[in-house]
Amino acid sequence: MPHIVIDETRCKGCGLCTIACPKTLVRMSETPNSIGFTVAVFSGADKCTGCALCAEMCPDVAITVFK
Repeated sequence: MPHIVIDETRCKGCGLCTIACPKTLVRMSETPNSIGFTVAVFSGADKCTGCALCAEMCPDVAITVFK
């Protein structure tokens, strides 16, 4: 089943991945991570197609796509 993993230590919270996901499965966290960034989180793995648009948009290379 396709899904993504977001590395919270690399994510700086720019939000570009949330715009890129055609299924709106990536959103911004409500609480900051250990270094103070509000990071992206993935939800809805059952709907992910593995298109990798989120990973392509990520300037911090924080998203890994599994197909």
